[in-house]
Amino acid sequence: MSVSRPTESELEILGVLWKNGPNTVRFVNEQLERKGKNVGYTTTLKMMQIMTEKGMLERDISGRTHIYTPVIQASEIRSALIERLINSVFGGSATKMVLQALGNHQATTEELKEIRELIDKLEKNRKK
Repeated sequence: MSVSRPTESELEILGVLWKNGPNTVRFVNEQLERKGKNVGYTTTLKMMQIMTEKGMLERDISGRTHIYTPVIQASEIRSALIERLINSVFGGSATKMVLQALGNHQATTEELKEIRELIDKLEKNRKK
């Protein structure tokens, strides 16, 4: 399946479902409101119905309440969005993107450790 390009609102809904697992429209709407999104229940319902039509969500209608499950994984979306960002904003250079991100964000000690480990892993794989 090709990864579609979710809108910002669709990404927010997917984020709730990725974090909390399959759930109802009411639950998703409550989570969005907790994040400060002023969105009504019917708007969330309509968005999730559209996302189901687009193939982003599956809806289980076997019970009294409908349960929505993301069809696409967070990693698929992240990869597609990062690839698009690298190509459109950074001229195809992952290095420029990483340098910009690190320059804009104060990385924690733990984040820097993870980055070093990734670099070490990439260097080991290159030597093989």
